[in-house]
Amino acid sequence: MSLTLDFTGRNVVVVGGTSGINRGIAELFARHGARVAVASRKAEKVADTVAALEGHGAEAMGFVADVRDMGAVEAGLKTVHDAWGDFDVLVSGAAGNFPASVNGMSANAFRSVVDIDLMGTLHVMKASFPFLRKPGASVVNISAPQAFLPMPGQAHVSAAKAGVDMITRTLAIEWGAHGVRVNSVVPGPIGGTEGMARLAPTPEAIGKVAASVPLGRLGTPDDIGHACMFLGSDLGAYVSGAVLPVDGGWAQSGCGGMGAFLGKLVQQLEGQR
Repeated sequence: MSLTLDFTGRNVVVVGGTSGINRGIAELFARHGARVAVASRKAEKVADTVAALEGHGAEAMGFVADVRDMGAVEAGLKTVHDAWGDFDVLVSGAAGNFPASVNGMSANAFRSVVDIDLMGTLHVMKASFPFLRKPGASVVNISAPQAFLPMPGQAHVSAAKAGVDMITRTLAIEWGAHGVRVNSVVPGPIGGTEGMARLAPTPEAIGKVAASVPLGRLGTPDDIGHACMFLGSDLGAYVSGAVLPVDGGWAQSGCGGMGAFLGKLVQQLEGQR
């Protein structure tokens, strides 16, 4: 067996792969030889990302789908499969988030995050299964530290991502007999992303977050992409059911007091209502 991070000839699909961490993951796979397909709700973002992937020398395609719509996800993934054949790596990364206390958000607002993060992951998993290479496919769900560390203003995300991690663990058992591996990657604070902008909206806040990471810096999309590449490669051939923090040790320190910061932010937001 060749142990390599060369993805030449392999088919990689990144759902949610047109922005932030997920786009970084897609571009990293493209730079390492993979054919890469991306999906997003917005056609212009899909087109822009496909052009960028082709700029890295990759064969690329994309489709428009909202992960809350099972039929749209199924149709889009079938289009990719019809063009390229079985998927070697599938990354499911669509997500939604906003800071709000339970008392400060409506049931519909809570449900919207659960529908995107949790139900969206379920839809992508179920829709992709017929198209995964068996044996040999690797599935990576993008989770969040809120799945195991409660934070004020993040009950919706905590509930949804905890569910994502349990889907990961369960499918590692159910799909193992088919030779399909399923893992979660848990990003820490990643610089330059929409998530960081929402949870740390000022330079001062970003500086405090960076200082709270034991390794002393914010992560990059490539940091997350490298973990996905490991899990998608032959190097990770015996890894399944793992929930892997890629966060510079941030979760080990309780996410550097992010809970206290978010608590103050939520109080400010509720005071403005």
